[in-house]
Amino acid sequence: MGVPQNKIPSIKSANFSQIPSWVSLKTSPSSLKIPQSQQGQVENVYLVSLSRQGKLKEARDFLKEMDRAGVSVSPNSYECLLETCREIGSLSDGRLIHDRLRRMMTIPPLFLVNCVLQMYCDCGGFRDAEILFDGMRERNLTSWSILISAYAQMGNLEKAFWFFSQMLESEIRLNSSVYARLLKYLTHPSLLEIGKQMHSLILRTELGNSVSVNTAISNMYVKCGWLEGAQLLFDRMSEKNAVAWTGLLMGHVHAGKRKGALELFANMVRESVELDEFVFSIVLKACAGLKDLNSGRQIHGYIVKLGLEPEVSVGTPLVDLYVKCGSFESACQAFKRISDPNEASWSAMISGYCQMGKFEKSIKIFRSLRNKNGVLNSFVYTSIFQACSALADYNMGAQAHADAIKRGLVSYLCGESAMITMYSKCGRLDYANRAFESIEKPDTVAWTAIISGHAYHGNASEALRLFRKMQDSGLRPNAVTFVAVLTACSHSGLVADAKQYFELISKHYGLEPTIDHYDCMIDVYSRAGLLQEAFEVIKNMPFNPSVMSWKCLMSGCWIHKNLELGTMAAENLLQLDPDDTAGYILMFNLYASYGKWEEAARVRSMMTTRKLKKELSCSWITVKGNVHRFIVGDKHHPQTEEIYSKLKELNSSVANRENDLLTEEGVTCTLPEREQQLLDHSERLAMAFGLLSTPNNSPIVIFKNLRTCKHCHEFAKRVSMVTGRELIIRDSLRFHHFQSGQCSCNDYW
Repeated sequence: MGVPQNKIPSIKSANFSQIPSWVSLKTSPSSLKIPQSQQGQVENVYLVSLSRQGKLKEARDFLKEMDRAGVSVSPNSYECLLETCREIGSLSDGRLIHDRLRRMMTIPPLFLVNCVLQMYCDCGGFRDAEILFDGMRERNLTSWSILISAYAQMGNLEKAFWFFSQMLESEIRLNSSVYARLLKYLTHPSLLEIGKQMHSLILRTELGNSVSVNTAISNMYVKCGWLEGAQLLFDRMSEKNAVAWTGLLMGHVHAGKRKGALELFANMVRESVELDEFVFSIVLKACAGLKDLNSGRQIHGYIVKLGLEPEVSVGTPLVDLYVKCGSFESACQAFKRISDPNEASWSAMISGYCQMGKFEKSIKIFRSLRNKNGVLNSFVYTSIFQACSALADYNMGAQAHADAIKRGLVSYLCGESAMITMYSKCGRLDYANRAFESIEKPDTVAWTAIISGHAYHGNASEALRLFRKMQDSGLRPNAVTFVAVLTACSHSGLVADAKQYFELISKHYGLEPTIDHYDCMIDVYSRAGLLQEAFEVIKNMPFNPSVMSWKCLMSGCWIHKNLELGTMAAENLLQLDPDDTAGYILMFNLYASYGKWEEAARVRSMMTTRKLKKELSCSWITVKGNVHRFIVGDKHHPQTEEIYSKLKELNSSVANRENDLLTEEGVTCTLPEREQQLLDHSERLAMAFGLLSTPNNSPIVIFKNLRTCKHCHEFAKRVSMVTGRELIIRDSLRFHHFQSGQCSCNDYW
């Protein structure tokens, strides 16, 4: 017989690596005197050693040797073998050990039968588990709990509650752990009624005042979405532990009741409840959602006091809080104090740089993480797609896309929508279409992204076709969708369509039009020359006019030569934003178009007095993966001589005439310099370089940070005609596709 269980107290904690193999079985009884009470101890210790190392095949072989030597297997050894089967999920080995146990022990101890039952459940052998359970001569609370917990964990709550109801009919006395285990898996609003019934049942037992049970019920109500019930129970609890406080705090945040969460946290502080990393991570999310920087800083103080600042679970939500509150310096400091940043920490920083407009920095961090094989997540890639959109960096965007696919980190819908936007803003509408078509069930955001892409490329008919297709799919457009639709109408002069879609916003979808929608309508009318209609929109809309409202009207007044309305719009624009250089430029051009040079000079003088300088115009083009940037009159490029030579050749070919209007790039120049400066505009330099550096059969794609001027627009049309090359220029508002002397905007821009 083997040594009884209570004779081997050190088996589970022993160091098995030094035990020699087969030592006892190869030693003759005459040469090694072992007391009767200790016979088989070494063999069982070695068997446990094999089990702990996961060597089940060797353990099976050793069991056979023990059988030949007449050495019994102890209950502890069986327990260890079954535990190993559970840990590695070996149902076949578990069945073999169970079969041996039945052969060797007529009536095995109940704890061992429960071990077998647990093994079957953990290895997925539920049919074996039920057969064993049905045949058990004796069952205790553990036996019932094993099956109930296993079925609940696998999501088969119907089966779990069936066994639970059977247990209630037996004479087994339930304890708090059984209820807590079941309540833990009630995590959906559809299960709330079952949870309430369990609560009612518990109230009829002596467990009604149990802190652990009441905490489990409160957390169940939170997970099932009944925060009021959780709060009511919490308020009635005579004793509250930290878990109950934390669960209710999490419930407030998940329910969007962030102010309530902050009040609850304040009560936790007053009640001296133990605060841990998890509590701080929850309450910081509430602050971030509210953009409550003041409360966040106070909570940060508690974190510093408790020495939790280096913990990644606290440091990461701190970074996120400061980023969302626009306090980027504090975010950087919080990030530096994290002892071991994880992918969520890096993601928060990359997102923060994007939010602050520091897109190059976000890409630099991404490249560094990738080169160091750092852990990345789908949120990082989504942020990088957004950064590449802003920078129009097609090469980096395409690389990030390929990398994300390779790692399986393209976020469903969110990341895919960001990709659509990235490709469309990088001038690759063909790839944007492919990205959209690859989505099995696009949501509103994805539809909006592709509609916006076509709108900004001037493909109004396709944008509106996609919008109608979206409507047919049953999805509701949102406010941003309608901005895209109205933009498409505006860029193509579809006034009647714009009016129809504007009315749809409130009449059909019950949405309240925003200032952005009204500004779109002002732009629609202004571009079409319907200036009085545009002014009526400004006067009658339920908002105070924005800077953009007056700017749209003023731009229309310049295009369609309405000095009186344009002057009034300019006065209102500069009153709202006296530092907006675009307003001065439009005023100057408007006066110049009427030959009012004295008034135009006064506008220039106002800019000088207020020390206003227009943003420097820059155009860039990517050739063989390298970005080449140009400014007005740029002579720093290594191929400057070739570029200017090509530009002179083009100027001679197109014989373009220029007028005397001051454009955005010419605002700081004196009029005598105007003619020469037009020849050196940044997009013209980029065009010349593109013609020199790219294959004849490929389009030349140029990006510009400001709007292109009418002179360069005309120049690009003529260059496309004389060279036979397609030119694509993205300015600050839209894409222009030039081909065979025509632009996709049909000169309506």
